[in-house]
Amino acid sequence: MAIPASITGQSYWSMAFPNASRVLQNDWDTPQLPDWLARLDSAVAQGTRPAVLIAHSLGVALAVHWLATRPPGRVKGALLVAPSDVELADHTPDEIRNFAPLPRTALPVPSIVIASSNDPYVTPARANAFAASWESGFCDVGELGHLNGASRLGLWPQGLVLLGRLLARG
Repeated sequence: MAIPASITGQSYWSMAFPNASRVLQNDWDTPQLPDWLARLDSAVAQGTRPAVLIAHSLGVALAVHWLATRPPGRVKGALLVAPSDVELADHTPDEIRNFAPLPRTALPVPSIVIASSNDPYVTPARANAFAASWESGFCDVGELGHLNGASRLGLWPQGLVLLGRLLARG
């Protein structure tokens, strides 16, 4: 069973902003990186201007793989929220291991990793190490769990501020 998807701040944003679109994946129970990459390829290609990737949980692994393997230009930034540690079985289910290993190179766009100090899917040290290897900014938002619906963030004003900072860098 993959990490459950739920309403996140980013979900609210995709409904609130008319120029936002959400990339829906076919299989959340046994996700396959090649299939998810193809969906993201299609979504980015359909855009009329450079995109900002806003990714949560397993979507962070997807975004990082995409950014590390695609030519630059179509994306101008990435907000990477609550990365799931797809490499360690004590934090994530085996069904997502095909997203490992995570690329450990600088991302070609400005990016910020946002993590919670009590996220069950990644330790703060690992989230910070990911950010460092991607040359991303890093923000520990305290004890907010997996930054999902259970965190009760609603529109998540703190996340919007961080998104604004990212956009100002691009």
